Amino acid sequence: MLRWLFLIVGLALLGWVLSQADLNALADAVSTIGWDVLLVLAVYALVFTADTGVWLLAIQSFRPDARHLSRAWKIRIVGELFNVITPLAGFGGEPVKAALLKRHHGIALREGAASVILYRTVTTLALVAFLGGGFILAMNAPAFPDTQKLIAGIGLAALSLGIALFYLVQRYRITSLTGTWLSTKRLGRMIGGILHHIHDLDERLVRFYTQDPRRLAGAFALSCLAWLLGAFEIYVTLHLLGHPVSYWEAWIIEGAAQLVRAGTFLIPASLGAQDGALFLIGAAMTGQPTTGLALAVIRRFRELVWLLGGALVGWSYMRAK
Repeated sequence: MLRWLFLIVGLALLGWVLSQADLNALADAVSTIGWDVLLVLAVYALVFTADTGVWLLAIQSFRPDARHLSRAWKIRIVGELFNVITPLAGFGGEPVKAALLKRHHGIALREGAASVILYRTVTTLALVAFLGGGFILAMNAPAFPDTQKLIAGIGLAALSLGIALFYLVQRYRITSLTGTWLSTKRLGRMIGGILHHIHDLDERLVRFYTQDPRRLAGAFALSCLAWLLGAFEIYVTLHLLGHPVSYWEAWIIEGAAQLVRAGTFLIPASLGAQDGALFLIGAAMTGQPTTGLALAVIRRFRELVWLLGGALVGWSYMRAK
């Protein structure tokens, strides 16, 4: 029910965005890109591959080579499909990834679960670094309104605090410590089996942080690269739309969109919220409101193509059962 409510909110936001636009001018702007949209898809393929490399390094049983990268790539594209279509705030695909690792590659569910948690943690840490850089650039950008700078600063601070706490919970086994305390209580004795799994998961997370520094550093570097390539996607798209910006301005636009997406994760695919952010920030940076909305439309088209890819790969997995 809550998911449907947030979907309605997203649709209302999208309706507001479209009501502010000249739809004829929007259609003209989007049509100018033509088959060059394939270049946008190619850039995002690089983003997705770098991001998949982060997850690959978090899977202890996978070697960091092309064969295992291909396996992780196919599983992850299916997981991203479930992240969008399931009512679980963008986390519905994570159990699917762990299940596919077990079914097709013999990876234990515990290791698979640990890998998706590690992936989420590392990518969010890298996102904070990326957003921090974007915020510094925005503070020196005269086209970026002061009100939006303040909102961005508050959002970045809240996100940074949340991911710091999430990392500390994993690194210092706070979940296990809480479980140990609960085990002395009647409730703890009743859920002893669950506590055992929590202890095992915590051990896997801590081992990765403390005993695999090369994998951790490589995962963080790849995640930073993926975010930077995301800004490059904005840079390429705006050039194809005929409104070129500098890479640093593209970084600001991508940072704002990702900050809004992180804050509206309960809305399916951040529908309306992400589009509104690209509409407003794109208009501020290019001086053309239609350009910002055209950018949002092309990004949605790219997401749709990727979802269709996830559906096709998922169908191939079903046939291989």
